Amino acid sequence: MEDIEILRYPIGKFDHGKPVSFEEIKQQVEAIDQLPIKLTELVGKWGDDRLDTPYRPGGWTVRQLVHHVADSHINAYVRTKLALTEDNPTIKPYEEGEWAKLPDSTLDIAPSLVILRNLHQRWVVLLSGLTHEDLQRTYYHPDSKRSVPLSEVIGSYAWHGEHHYQHVYRLAVRNGWTETNEQD
Repeated sequence: MEDIEILRYPIGKFDHGKPVSFEEIKQQVEAIDQLPIKLTELVGKWGDDRLDTPYRPGGWTVRQLVHHVADSHINAYVRTKLALTEDNPTIKPYEEGEWAKLPDSTLDIAPSLVILRNLHQRWVVLLSGLTHEDLQRTYYHPDSKRSVPLSEVIGSYAWHGEHHYQHVYRLAVRNGWTETNEQD
């Protein structure tokens, strides 16, 4: 059994407040753009047995995780637009663990994969048009009690997508599911 910290944070924890270059931000936007494609290619044809497998002991199922990514990125998109149109708005946190227990978390993953593809298309167009000045715009997060610049938000959600993709990918590797994406 792998160390639980590796299972929880397969690519490490996000480094908040780390300065990034404009070139790094462009790479992060590209990662945001590619996430729905990668995730769909990995899990899009999986059956219920795989989708209802937790990615780690005590963790969410793949199904819950896919729905969570859609929920989280919807919030991130709205927060991005708020930061661009208001002066350091206070965002509304949400209880992601509770959201993962709601009835829509038991749905097939196809609606969330479609949401991600379409949402990311709009989000990437928005992010790709940001200037250096726009990247310094902030929102206030009441949980962390700090203002977060959009340059950090972009990095955080590029990390978030890859973090959860790796949860699922590494589960597939551990279970020998990488030879085919079709349910056995």
